[in-house]
Formats: sequence, C-alpha cells, structure tokens
Amino acid sequence: MKPEALVRPEILALQAYRVPSSDGMVKLDAMENPYGLPESLRRELAEVLSRVPLNRYPDPRAQSLRSLIARKMGVPAGAEILLGNGSDDLIQVMTLALARPGAVVMYPAPTFVMYGVSATLCGLRAIPVPLREDFSLDGAAFLAAMEQHRPALVYIAHPNNPTGTLYPDDDVAAIVRAAPGLVVVDEAYHAFAGGTFMPRLREFANLAVLRTVSKLGLAGIRLGYLAARSQWIREFDKVRQPYNVNVLTEAAAGFLLERLDVLEEQAACIRSDRETLAEELRRLPGVTVFPSQANFLLLRVPDAERADAGLRRQGVLVKNLNGPALRNCLRVTVGTPEENRILVKALKEAL
Repeated sequence: MKPEALVRPEILALQAYRVPSSDGMVKLDAMENPYGLPESLRRELAEVLSRVPLNRYPDPRAQSLRSLIARKMGVPAGAEILLGNGSDDLIQVMTLALARPGAVVMYPAPTFVMYGVSATLCGLRAIPVPLREDFSLDGAAFLAAMEQHRPALVYIAHPNNPTGTLYPDDDVAAIVRAAPGLVVVDEAYHAFAGGTFMPRLREFANLAVLRTVSKLGLAGIRLGYLAARSQWIREFDKVRQPYNVNVLTEAAAGFLLERLDVLEEQAACIRSDRETLAEELRRLPGVTVFPSQANFLLLRVPDAERADAGLRRQGVLVKNLNGPALRNCLRVTVGTPEENRILVKALKEAL
C-alpha cells in the first residue's frame, strides 16, 4: 500500500517546511538575533546546564518558569501561561482545540505561514483577508469578513511577518471586540515593536497573546508562551503534548530570563541598526523599503529572482518571497553592522 492511498489529500498537497543550508553564508533569512551571549554568561549557563538531571522527565507544568515569565513579561493578574516548543507548537495546540467541523480560521494576509498550515493540518477552513497594497490592515474589510465567516479563531501578527507592519491598536482592538471567537495577537517581535496587547488581557475575555523567546536571541532553545484567561489555558492544556518543553530549555530559559537586560540591550541595538540599514537600502536604485517594527525589513526590488541569485553568489542568504502577494519582495534580517554592510554592498551588485 502506498502512502498516497492513505494520507489525507490536503496533506499530500502541502510542501514540507524547508530551511536552506546556510553553511558559509551571511545568514539573514530567519529573523534571528545576530548576537551571541557574552562569554561570561555562557560559562555560567554551561554550569547551570551541567547540573540538569537529564535522566528525569521535565516538570510537566513548568511552574517555576511560568511564574518567571509572568513576572518578567508583565502578564496581568487573572491571566495564565501555557508553554510550548516554540510558538509553532502553541499555534497547533490552539488550532486543534478549536477544530470543530466547519470551523474557520481567519488572518490578514500575507502573514506567518504556520497559521494556514495548522488550519490545514487540523481540518479547519482558512480564510486569509488581503492586506492593502502597502501592506496596511484594511480594518473594515476584515470586520466584514468576520461577520460573513464567523471565525472560531483569528490570528493577528503584531507586528506582522513578513511585512514588519504594526497595525494600529484601535484596529486590532476593534477586531477583538467584534470577533465571535478567540483572537490571538502574535507578538513574536514584541521586543522591537514598542507596543503590546498584554495588559489588555484584563479588558478582553476572548484575547490571547502569543510570544516566543526566539527573536530575543534564544531561537535555539525553542520556547514559546501563550497568555490568556484561565478558562482558555485550561482547555488548551488538554491538547498540549506531555513534556513538550524539555529540561535543558526550561533551565536555560529560567537562567537567561533572570538576566533579561542583556537580551533587551541587544534588541535596542537591533532597533537602531534597523533604521540605519533601512536608510542605506533606500539609496539603492529601484529598491523600496517598507516600514518595519520588527527585526527585519521587507524590500521590493526590480527583479527578486535575479537579486536573490546574485546575493547567494556573494554568500548572502535572505528570504525570497516573490509571489502574487509579495511581488519581487525580499525579506532581510537586521544583522550586525558588519553583516548589514556586506548585505548592502552585495545587493547593490546583485541588482
């Protein structure tokens, strides 16, 4: 018997998530923090991790880490936290929990690909609502689409990936207020945005705030967290895989979040370098740089395929997003000043 005879047709139609090799490349394709931990902190962390009992299962509730995140990240009283193996894990948990027959997932598009992928995996109908030509949110169109399709679940990336757009708070609040189901405000890039919906968990019973520590500089430990009122967390916790956060991740996150100032200083450098890089890229002929409140920039170039190929030949890896919704667009991570200099020089030649 062949897999094609048994695997669901919508799964057969999907493409597996591919990550290109970055060996020997200036890696600016994945929105990672380009700065490593200070050497002294690495030594301390190594000592902490050396004492972790690898022969034991993790604390299934990770109570200590959840309490630390709540304190460090300003989670308001009355809200609880669920941890995941990255925010992707939590997206799948929420989508699966709400996957009644005929249920709808809705989101502005283009946006983070995993919202739609998780909807397909869990058997929900995905309704993307197009952004305007400049990638701003058409609030009226989104509200109208919600009224028509009555989604069980809405994802709002804030700021949005891959555009970097930070939608006006009033527009997002209007969506939360009108939504017939749960609205998840995905704040993966909150460290670079200067705004958050976390305090508004007190205001809206149907709001959840999703975050990850990946963009802060801890992408390798794979830790996401979801904050929402207890009635939501209680149900989602039933769907979560047991021990979905391993002991090394729990120990590393606990150690480093107690030293959050180091990561926040790096984020401040990235925010400053983002503006410098944007100005330099705008000087290149034919390049449009869209406003960004994340740690990356979306560019439109005359020919994305040519530019991407030229960058790769020069050892620079970026994300080529060229397609109907992102015509001739590249997404570039804000790197170190030296990496940014290499990018600008290479793109000038690649154009």
